[in-house]
Formats: sequence, structure tokens, C-alpha cells
Amino acid sequence: MRLSPAPEGADTMRPISDSDLVLPNQPAARVEEAHNAAQACPACDGAGWYTRSVPFGHPDFAKLVPCRCTAAAREQRRMEELARLSNLAAFRDQTFANFDALAPGVQLAYQRAVTFVRRPSGWLTLLGPYGCGKTHLAAAIANVVLDHQVPVLFVVVPDLLDHLRSTFRPDSDASYDARFELVRTVPLLVLDDLGTESGTGWAREKLYQIVNHRYNERLPTVFTSNIRLEALDGRIVSRMHDAGIGAVVVQIAGQDYRRRPTSAAPSKNGATP
Repeated sequence: MRLSPAPEGADTMRPISDSDLVLPNQPAARVEEAHNAAQACPACDGAGWYTRSVPFGHPDFAKLVPCRCTAAAREQRRMEELARLSNLAAFRDQTFANFDALAPGVQLAYQRAVTFVRRPSGWLTLLGPYGCGKTHLAAAIANVVLDHQVPVLFVVVPDLLDHLRSTFRPDSDASYDARFELVRTVPLLVLDDLGTESGTGWAREKLYQIVNHRYNERLPTVFTSNIRLEALDGRIVSRMHDAGIGAVVVQIAGQDYRRRPTSAAPSKNGATP
């Protein structure tokens, strides 16, 4: 059968049927869902996808293109997947809006966090005793970034290393390489409670590999720790102070943020940036 080429510059749409959707990442349930959502669409005839009418040999020949009629459903699924991967479910209520920026000792950390989230780049390290508000600020940063539909991962360091170890179990359904790569390359990584992980050689090296990759690639990273810097891995501490990548270290000297007077209210300046 000879194919007749489409006129030069033509970009018309040809509706396709569900049988055309032979994609490894497009399960039958997703196809049915897209079909039901778009059954009245004249552009794709309810398939949710279409192919362009271009001649054989064109880069887009037989290429599936998602139809705009299912864009909302696809975007919703994407946001749900970003939220799932972020590990922020338990921290979604920790925002700049409900952070008490007037609590003693937190003003500088608050200002640095707001500056960071307005243009996430470089590294921000928040140091201080437990309960001083550093995790709240780190979570607030992560929540703003996630709300802007940028992938973010919030992890407590000991939990992260436990997760990596668990991938070596015979019954694990997670890939070590995939999980390790996600942590190394996610656009924003928040490492909470750095220094509370076990001091094994394996743990130190895995953590250093993650941090060093992000340092070399200039990937935005936020750290929190209640451990003295002198007690942390010197290789990591050195990178935390590198002004060349925009690294900032903030020491929070405030009292226990959780025990602040109940009369204290969130600052009017505490709105989400």
C-alpha cells in the first residue's frame, strides 16, 4: 500500500482508536479513563490521544500526541504523583503562614528561608537545638516548592538510609538504584536531622555520595541538624560553607519553639512567599 504524503506544512489531527494505544506505560485502565473523560471530544474522538497527519519519514509520523481534552486529568495525576514522591504528607501543615516569626531567636533563620524559597538555589543549612523551628522552616520551603509543581523530596536522614538498606532485602519491591538516583537528582532535596544517622562506614559513604553529587551539580539542598558541625563529616561541612554555590549556614539560638508562650501569634509577615 502506498502512502500519500500530506501537503507540506499540514498539521491536521487524525483521531485514533483505543487499539492504537499500545504503550508500555499506558495501562488499559488509564486508556479507559481517558476515553470516558474525553468521549465527546471531536479532536481525538474520545481516545485522549491523536496522531498528526504528516508524511512517512517525518519525525512525528505515527507519534502519539496527548489531546488537550484530558490535560486536566493528566495534570491532576502528575500533581498526585509529585505529592506522593515528596514524602511531605506529615508536614503539609507546616508553612510560612503559620510559623511564628516573632519567636525569640528565629528571625534570621526565617528571613533566610524566605529568601531561599523565593528563588531556590544553592544550599541552606539550619542548625540549632531540637524544637527550635528548623524542621518547620525546612518543611515550609518544601511545601512552597511543591505547590509550584516542582519535584521535591523531604527525608529524615536516618529514615533515608534505612530505606536504602531495605532495598537489599530479598522481599523488597523497590530498586536501590532508582531510589538512590531520585535522592541524588531531585530538583530540591531536604535532609532533616543530619548527623543523627548511624555512624557506620556504609552510612557515611552513601550520605557523602548523595551530598557530593548535589554539590557538583549545584542542586538546591536544605539541611537541618542539631549536631555541632565539628561532629559531622568534614567533607560535607566543607561543602555546606562554600559561598561559591550560594551556601548559607544559619545558627538558631532560640529556645524550644514548641514551648514558646501560647500568647505568641504568627507574624503578619509570615505569609507564604
